[in-house]
Amino acid sequence: MAGALPRPARLGLADTLRVGSAGLRSRPLRVGLATLGISLGIAAMVAVLGVSSSSRADLDRRLDTLGTNLLIAAPGQTVLGERAKLPTESVQMATRIAPVYSVSATGRVNASIYRNDHIDVGNTGAIAVLAAQPGLLDTVSGGVTEGRWLNRATSTFPAVVLGARAAEKLAAHLPGTRVWLGGQWFGVVGVLGPVPLAPELDNAALVGWSAAETYLRFDAHPTTLYTRSAPSEVEAVRSVLPATVNPQSPYEVRVSRPSDALAAQRATHRTLDRLLLGLGAVALVVGGVGVANTMVISVLERRGEIGLRRALGATRGQIRLQFLMESLLLAGLGGVGGVILGVLATGGYAATQHWPVVIPLVAWLGGVVVTLPVGMIAGLYPAIRAARLTPVTALTAP
Repeated sequence: MAGALPRPARLGLADTLRVGSAGLRSRPLRVGLATLGISLGIAAMVAVLGVSSSSRADLDRRLDTLGTNLLIAAPGQTVLGERAKLPTESVQMATRIAPVYSVSATGRVNASIYRNDHIDVGNTGAIAVLAAQPGLLDTVSGGVTEGRWLNRATSTFPAVVLGARAAEKLAAHLPGTRVWLGGQWFGVVGVLGPVPLAPELDNAALVGWSAAETYLRFDAHPTTLYTRSAPSEVEAVRSVLPATVNPQSPYEVRVSRPSDALAAQRATHRTLDRLLLGLGAVALVVGGVGVANTMVISVLERRGEIGLRRALGATRGQIRLQFLMESLLLAGLGGVGGVILGVLATGGYAATQHWPVVIPLVAWLGGVVVTLPVGMIAGLYPAIRAARLTPVTALTAP
């Protein structure tokens, strides 16, 4: 149609980025200070989240040593009041519970242990003789102070590992010492340190499962079954453990209740989660206010530029898009810089405390992803204000 005004050109993505970054490049000092302010706010958020999460990871590690996820199953009584027995397959059956990642067992052996064959048979020292499976120490977080633990080879031979108190009673602290066990000689291959999660092992002599069957007439029925499972699933595992290890008579199985430390651990997690959420929200608000403040000042300082662009044909939408892009770039730079500073601060502090370094996902997202919409919201008012300026008003402004 003759005499119609041409439509203003649309800005492509590359043009929008170039125009939006021009304002940042033309004022590097102000942009640097604004970015630093945003970065410090985000870095504080990341550091607080990271340090808190690292502290929690260290606390979890310490609480795990208290056996928060350890459950112990043992035979109870039959309906006739007699002592029940766990099935010989109970260990293999417990491994089928999905959250359970470690299972082991001990079995009471009807035998006594002495320092030599000249000791009176009544002087047993109340030392229990137990058949043990190779994975027992890992399950109960035990350790060997002298020698070595039973492996698949030594579990088939007349070899014994002594608990800490049993070794003192027998005066047998060195591997290679022979003891009189079940009417025959057994060689000591190791001595355990104290086992806080299973103190009954401290006063026990432990022989291999196969060796107990071969040399001591062990019936292969476990008397104590230890399981470690995911902490969040301990109660669920406890509810199904009796029916799993003894399907025919689950009422004959006694299972320990979860550790009080597990409840304390969960309460600590809930408290820290609320704290981290609040601190993250505060840091994001501080960063958004910084972006908004910088962009409002930028609009006031650049009214002449806005008026010139409007006089040359830039539309209100293009002006609005320009300042929104500046706000996004500013927030993005501040977010990336803040995450880097926060990670370095967290790593440095965690190293001094000998903690594992843990940066939660919310810190990364809050520092990089969430700052972008925060920057857009913060820059919305300055962008609208800039777009409303007419060429005459902008060019004649002081």
